[in-house]
Amino acid sequence: MHDIQLVNPEVITKKSKSNFLYSFLFLPREKRKAIYTLYAFCRQTDDIADRMDEPVEARIRRLNRWEGELKRCFTRNVSSYFSALRQVAEHFRIPLDYFLELIEGVRMDLYNFQYRTFEDLKLYCYRVASVVGLMSIQIFGFRDPSTRKYAEHLGIALQLTNILRDVKKDARMGRIYLPHSDRQQFHVSDQDIYRSRYTANFYRLMQFEARRARHFYRMATEFLPPSDRKNMLVAEIMRAIYWALLKKMEQVHFNVFDERIRITSAGKVMITLRTVSRIKLLG
Repeated sequence: MHDIQLVNPEVITKKSKSNFLYSFLFLPREKRKAIYTLYAFCRQTDDIADRMDEPVEARIRRLNRWEGELKRCFTRNVSSYFSALRQVAEHFRIPLDYFLELIEGVRMDLYNFQYRTFEDLKLYCYRVASVVGLMSIQIFGFRDPSTRKYAEHLGIALQLTNILRDVKKDARMGRIYLPHSDRQQFHVSDQDIYRSRYTANFYRLMQFEARRARHFYRMATEFLPPSDRKNMLVAEIMRAIYWALLKKMEQVHFNVFDERIRITSAGKVMITLRTVSRIKLLG
């Protein structure tokens, strides 16, 4: 357990080179420090499931110990790796249940290597992404309760975008997130995914999933009240960067097997500046 600790969250966050990093810079110092701590916890929790050099059983035991340590720190006044996280949670009123829900999502990665229907996948997306959004808006600050729905929908949209981009990478780890029922509908087999076969059927499947992602982006926008636009600047930068990522996949006809789909650093800076200008203009 001692090889996974919540130490130096800022270093963990910057080392990850996450698409989120650019948006975090617009937070005031206290909130930026809090979001780094939250991100470090999320990153390290996810890393437990991705330790492919370990048997699944060992990763399950590691995640169980991680969860137990989290619960002990949050429910008792004890020193722990999670002390900084607990301080953030208490200050910004982030419920323990959110952290436990995220762990349940990561646990799904250790038990489910495929998802039967979109509803199954949607639950996974909610746990590993929407819940992170719900925790984050506690730090960003919001007035209107409907902003929670914004965070939920945006989390699903971002996670679906990740899933589309990472089909090849995930397959290498033995994971297929594209729902089995959808793959059946478009006649895309497991072996097509594992062997990186770019076919007309695969293209149509990815188009279908991209339309679903766009739906959740639209829903997020509809649920963002004008009174919370400025507070959600960080989230809106994330939305704009991931929307651009989805558009880039569309431009290469979803050939994620042969193309490395990414937004350049310069591209992210431009998207960030445009988003900041748009939010200021809207008031």
